[in-house]
Amino acid sequence: MLEHWWQFVLATLAGGLLATGVLAVCFRQTLFRLKVALSLFSGADQSNRFGRIAEIYPTSTVQPSQTPFHFPEEASAGLPKKFLFDADYSDTSEFLASTETSALLVLRRGKICYEQYALTGGPDVPWFSWSMAKSFVSAMIGIALDEGAIDSIEDPITDYVEELEGSAYDGVQIKDILQMSSGASWNEDYSDKNSDINRFARVFAFGGSFTKFAASLKPARAPGKYKLYNSVDTEVLGLLLAATTGKSVTAYMREKLWDPLGAESEANWILDSDGVEMSFGGLSATARDYAKLGELYRNGGRWQGQQVVPENWVRASITPDAPHLQPNAVLPPEAPSGYGQDLGYGYQWWVLDGDEGEFAAMGVYNQFIYVNPARELTIVKLSANRRYGVEPNEAHSRELESFAFFRAVARTIGTRDKPADVSDTAEASGL
Repeated sequence: MLEHWWQFVLATLAGGLLATGVLAVCFRQTLFRLKVALSLFSGADQSNRFGRIAEIYPTSTVQPSQTPFHFPEEASAGLPKKFLFDADYSDTSEFLASTETSALLVLRRGKICYEQYALTGGPDVPWFSWSMAKSFVSAMIGIALDEGAIDSIEDPITDYVEELEGSAYDGVQIKDILQMSSGASWNEDYSDKNSDINRFARVFAFGGSFTKFAASLKPARAPGKYKLYNSVDTEVLGLLLAATTGKSVTAYMREKLWDPLGAESEANWILDSDGVEMSFGGLSATARDYAKLGELYRNGGRWQGQQVVPENWVRASITPDAPHLQPNAVLPPEAPSGYGQDLGYGYQWWVLDGDEGEFAAMGVYNQFIYVNPARELTIVKLSANRRYGVEPNEAHSRELESFAFFRAVARTIGTRDKPADVSDTAEASGL
């Protein structure tokens, strides 16, 4: 054996170099993840990142449907050249460019009537959902309830998720969590680097446990009385899904939503160090596949003749059923201030005022699935608005302005027999 001593030395050196190389790669990946996380809500350009999350963070894969569904298309419609917002007119082209729109998809009666991509977006690009993922989680909760995995949303969540005992969620009804009324202490100010949401963001930057973070929250007020938008509320709903179905969020979504809806492309969920999905906002999917959730809910949970989500769940999800959940609710002095108080809220869906039944899934940096049932319209807007969260105001977030734009599109090309005034539309020639 001694005559081959040099082979042993070379093997040892090679092993050491390989280990060093692996460590170096892991270190570089961690540094890049940290760089991306620290750049959020800072004004940095994110357009070259939101379409490749699976390259940056550990993710699971939701495989595409075995029977993919392709939306039919009709003649391209024109967008309004301008739209009214806050007593002034916004130029559509400038709005789409300045909010760094990567995808804009409009469906009328289930047919694509406008589709454009810009920046790093594209029909096959899986774009970061951020909090639009919450509405997907809500749909899965409704399915699990219908199938008997969850007995009642009036049940305390700790009847199912023991890890939350002793936390802000101990004894809190599932329904209160669905409606962002858990009573947990929380600060969702994206411009505050020390806020709870940014502390949570550092968990997925450095690695760590989403479950332990959720279990660390403390109660601040009685549940069910005040709306305080809290992303961890959705994270614990993901824990509820896993505990009651015996499947990961990824696997359950593939079986109950992605496959039945005919998803054309794979989706991804960001995972924590324990392999748990970032349920509150870690989904990536294409614009066309996002639109399928909007169309599913526009049609009362039915898809191609199949009831995928119970109709009563869909109706409850988009119907605020308490005074503090209504759009523009008049709140008592002791109510917490926080994100999204101008909008109504259902079961992880935003609800707009007015008589057209509008609702939306919404994520930071201007991600939207907007649905207008009265005009038979679904709009998906994917974006990388770098000003989002730099300051906690509408001038930076431009969310209410986005809804004004969607409403203008709905009035222009929604289901009306009378054609739109040519002077108010622009040809669909690009973003």
